[in-house]
Amino acid sequence: MNKQQRADLVLRRLGELYPHPPIPLDHTDEFTLLVAVLLSAQCTDKKVNEVTPELFAAAATAEQMVELGEQEILRIIRPIGLSNSKSKNLTRLSQRLVDEHGGQVPRTLEQLESLAGVGHKTASVVMAQAFGVPAFPVDTHIHRLAQRWGLTRGKNVVETEQDLKKLFPQACWNDLHLQIIYYGREHCTARGCDGMKCGLCRELYPQRKSPVVSRKA
Repeated sequence: MNKQQRADLVLRRLGELYPHPPIPLDHTDEFTLLVAVLLSAQCTDKKVNEVTPELFAAAATAEQMVELGEQEILRIIRPIGLSNSKSKNLTRLSQRLVDEHGGQVPRTLEQLESLAGVGHKTASVVMAQAFGVPAFPVDTHIHRLAQRWGLTRGKNVVETEQDLKKLFPQACWNDLHLQIIYYGREHCTARGCDGMKCGLCRELYPQRKSPVVSRKA
């Protein structure tokens, strides 16, 4: 199979496995999704979902988050990795939303990326899952799977995102991003599969004889 044929097979198989992939981070609107995605950096979604009920009960809007204050935010999110910097960023981000956007989450990638603690991946997730704008957020896990599946030779997540956007129809990007995440967690894990063990890897490369060594993002 060539690269496009592999991409087409991935799209079919993941569509069969996860026809309606849910967003794994609990949220109620654009603001709570933005907060949850920011908190998920270098942390599991499960841990974020354990912490956010208390946080959102106290502050479910940008105005409330500002009023809650950095120290109380830190107390609530302390179980999450990088909690010190995340509490600072949440405070600054919320104040910026209040001051410049009427408390609302902006609807452009550029404006989102200008907020404290919001990088390209976080902004892309919000654009895709909150506003339905086609985006293809790539983290280290998607980067690893794309390499195993022969869809990219990207040296980093930026190059991998560019490659995946060329291979897959824009209309499927938002779901496919989630489908790859779910498949990676359940079948093609970092330690459980080396490019030769899970069903999709074997189907894509039935003759593969040696493990895939992924480039770090």
